[in-house]
Amino acid sequence: MTFQAKADDTRKVLNVGGNSKEIPIPSHYKGWEHHLLDIDPRGNPDVLCDARKLTTLPSLTYDGIYCSHNLEHYHAHEVRNVLAGFLHVLRPDGFAEVRVPDMEALFRAIVDRNLDIDDVIYVSKAGPILVRDMIYGFGVEIERSGQDFYSHRTGFTPKSLQKALLEAGFSAVLFAKGSGLEIRVLALKGQLTAEHRKLFHFEQVNESVAA
Repeated sequence: MTFQAKADDTRKVLNVGGNSKEIPIPSHYKGWEHHLLDIDPRGNPDVLCDARKLTTLPSLTYDGIYCSHNLEHYHAHEVRNVLAGFLHVLRPDGFAEVRVPDMEALFRAIVDRNLDIDDVIYVSKAGPILVRDMIYGFGVEIERSGQDFYSHRTGFTPKSLQKALLEAGFSAVLFAKGSGLEIRVLALKGQLTAEHRKLFHFEQVNESVAA
């Protein structure tokens, strides 16, 4: 299996909840046709859509989905709808690259560093991130935008994210190593190959394949 674009078929990636194309996506998507899907029209998305309604889009359209820090913005019971939509729009050999805050790592840091909820957990390009921002959503952005869809409505540990993806119907989940306060996974719709690991530089740290 190869990820090189065919002469008559440029590979397509759907950036779910990416806000704006001014925000770069990983370099391994260079040369891919990049479609932005978002609920907020201000970012001028290619697809203006609530990710909970992905099943209303044409099926088998995308080779990959990139979803960075979006899945935690839905209630726990809605996550299955979002993931079902991922599988709906992905082609048979497609994948979903998902990134979410790591609640297990956060809770360990709170205890190890004796942090309170209003303490800074790390500093990002957007400014200081408080413990409460990781749990409930970036307060500065929520206040500035006036949009409650920037709030966090659920959270994930590596185990719970893996469980959600496998129960949704993905065949395999591969975890990246050393992601700090972030969980980074590659979820496969089809079979896991060495090409996936090579392209994304994921390591076989906590791999699980559905029975």
